[in-house]
Amino acid sequence: MSETPLKSLSEYSRFVSQILSRPDVEHSTVVVWSNSTYTGTAEGEVWFKGDVRLRMREELDFDAELIASYGYEVYRGGEKLYWYDDLPDPQDPSLASTFPHHKHIPPEIKRNRVPAPDISFTRPNLPTLIQEIEALIAQA
Repeated sequence: MSETPLKSLSEYSRFVSQILSRPDVEHSTVVVWSNSTYTGTAEGEVWFKGDVRLRMREELDFDAELIASYGYEVYRGGEKLYWYDDLPDPQDPSLASTFPHHKHIPPEIKRNRVPAPDISFTRPNLPTLIQEIEALIAQA
């Protein structure tokens, strides 16, 4: 596999398959597909032990080796615990350090946002998300 799996549909598909074959992952519906040589989408849900679930969608640009946009939501049972998005909010100076990446957290999950230093357009985010979820499971 190359330095970044964001180079091609086959490399990113292989990367996703490998990273989701971890002991804490119970099952997944994540699929990676493409309608062109240069772009792709990764979308689906991952169920973890402890009734934790990740919903994700990534728009991929293989030509530029980027995640062009994303949305990640984490649930325990039916409760949304937090989510990440890349929608810019230039009015909030506390988010400037990781602009436009940020995380929505309780309380007032819709409006309460914090910087997301480990989320990126230039490298896969799944390792960070899974590590965070595994820490959450270990705390329970």
